[in-house]
Order: sequence, then structure tokens, then C-alpha cells
Amino acid sequence: MHDAGAAIALLKGASTAAAGVFRAILTRGPISRIDIARLLGLSQAAVTKAVGPLLEVGLVSDELSLPRDGQPGRPANPLMVVADALVSIGVKVNADEIVGVATDLTTHVLAVDRRPLKATTPSVVVEAIEATTRSLVGALGDRADRLCAVGVSVSGDVDTSLGVVRESAIMGWTDVPLGAVLSGRLGRDVLVENDVRALTIGEHWFGVGVGTDLFAIVTIGRGIGSGLHINGDVVAGAYGVAGEIGHLPLTSPDHVCPCGRRGCVEAVAGTPAIVASVSRALGRDLSIVEIVELAHQGDPVAVRTFEHAATVIGTAIATLVNLTGPQLVIIGGEAVSNFDLFETHLRASFAEHAFGAASRCEIVTRPHTFEDWARGASAAAIRRLAEHGL
Repeated sequence: MHDAGAAIALLKGASTAAAGVFRAILTRGPISRIDIARLLGLSQAAVTKAVGPLLEVGLVSDELSLPRDGQPGRPANPLMVVADALVSIGVKVNADEIVGVATDLTTHVLAVDRRPLKATTPSVVVEAIEATTRSLVGALGDRADRLCAVGVSVSGDVDTSLGVVRESAIMGWTDVPLGAVLSGRLGRDVLVENDVRALTIGEHWFGVGVGTDLFAIVTIGRGIGSGLHINGDVVAGAYGVAGEIGHLPLTSPDHVCPCGRRGCVEAVAGTPAIVASVSRALGRDLSIVEIVELAHQGDPVAVRTFEHAATVIGTAIATLVNLTGPQLVIIGGEAVSNFDLFETHLRASFAEHAFGAASRCEIVTRPHTFEDWARGASAAAIRRLAEHGL
């Protein structure tokens, strides 16, 4: 049976144990009841009690039979989520574009909507998000009544509990109550999350983080950001700020960051900083595409600028790794396509500053499209619903 309303009500009213059982099935399924009990430290009776209502409303299924690895006896009936039982919408806010996706419960993309932003004022952005959301709801057709969550991700200091963007240099915002405004316009609860943290949540639940206790994502592009996954969960920080390596003061105070502070990593390594530095040195306005081409052609100014940015980022990653000890750092963001211009100096700087065994941390690249960032926003909304009833 698929009863979307009953399924949403069940998740919103779930006990801590029941929420944990659903989360385990969602992120680790197919998984047996015994394995869930071991994973969560629950009795098999408690797991069985939690699973019953999930089966009844059609959120999970136990109809997949697997053999017991050659062992005699009846085949196991592991539990797995019914991915299309509910759908979610995720929206990534950029300075020049809104990217939205509708996904199922495993963040498989069902529909996409992209639209340019004419300005970054909150009112313009809210109208664009509303238009994107309504377009995606229309694209869902008969599945629209299964919509359980809406998530929006924005760069900057975001108070997720209040839905307030406290500071976003990229958007030029201070204390914008985005969640409340959008909830009023859309007629439903909206989760607002920092964009890199949302991306990390997506990787935690449905990507490299499944089964990995410690990893970090570092994004290189217009901004320099980081998301932390430590001891099996994504770190939000006591005040909603954690992993902001773009604002570590690791460079000269002569460099002013878009956030208004001095000496930040982002002040020399973010795309706008690279563009401004090379354009100023060469005496003409250049785009990042032109600067990348110049660097590939061996232009000394462009090459040195990327090398300096890479050195500072490598030092920042070493600082992050020394403090938190992840086994893996994933480098993403729009600048990953030009990682060859960063890689040598970034890795050398990391190796120079990583302390002891921290140097064994693996650094890999993983391209993320803006649709992936929007999927992260959807994952964050699903996570909030599954764990806290949104």
C-alpha cells in the first residue's frame, strides 16, 4: 500500500528509535532486521515494532528475497526503502541562477528546472525559487501529491534551525529569513541549509559517506567551502558554522575577502579573486575562462596566480585534516574541471603542513554539477524529515 499522507505523518511523529530504523533502511538497504538491530544497538523486538508501520504505509518493502550465502534454511528477506513512495524538491541558489530538482527518497533525479536570476535581491530570488518549485511540481504529475519536503541551499552562514541566511557574501545578504518567506509563499515547510553542508549530507547518505566514518568535502570555485562528516554524521557546529576553511586567515591581510574580512583563503583562491588579480596585473578585464586558457598556455602571471591559490588551499586542507583527521578529502566545485592548474602545488602544500599520520589522508577529486548541489538540498530536506519530522 502507498499512502503518502500517512507516510509523511508517520515520519513526522516517529520516535527516535523508529527514525533510526528508517534511516538505516534508507541509507544502507537492503538490510536485514538483525543487521539493523546490531547497527543501532536495539533489540530485534524494537526493530520489528518500528518496521511494521513503515511496511504498512508503503515506505519500505521486505519482498526482496536473497539467499543466505549458500547457508541452508529460508532465504533472508532484507528491508529496502520504496524509493518512489515519496518525492522531495531541492533547490541550489547561485548568484546568477536557480537550479532545482525533484527526486525520489534516494535522491534519484526525476525532473530538473533551471532559470537565470536577474538580481540577487531576496525578493527576486524568492520569486525564482517559487517558480522553480511550481514547475517541478507540475513535472511530477500524479506523483506531486507525494511531495514530502523542500530544501534550499545557499552559500554562507545559514541558521538551519531558524531558516535564516545570516550572512552570504556571494548573494550580498545579511539576516534574510528565507525559510519563513518561502514557507509562506509555498504553503509548506522549507528547510534552508548551507550549500556545502547540503552537498556533504547527500554524500553522507547516498554517496561516498555510506559506511565511511570520517570524510570531508572541499569545494573550489567562486567560494572555498568545506563540509565535515565525522563519526558517522555531518557536522553543523554549535552555531551552524563548521568547516569554513575559505575564511581561515592563511594569507596576507592585504587581501580583502568578499566577506569583508582580511587574509581569508577565499580572498586569494576564490574565482573572483583569481580573476581580479590576473586582470589587474595584465591591465585588462578578463574572464575566468580566458585566464584558465592563459595559464594553460604558460602565461607567467596566470600560472603564478593559480599556484599561489593552490598553495593556500593546500595549507587550508592540511589544517582541516590536522584538526579533524578524516580518512578522505573530496575536492569538488566548479573549478575541479581546472584542477590540473591547482594539483601539484596543492598536494605539495598539503604534504608540507599535514602532521604525522594525517598525511595519509587521501585527496581525490569528484566533479559536482549544480544539479548535484540541488540533489544535496533535497537530501538535506529528506534527512530533516526522517530524523526530526522537518
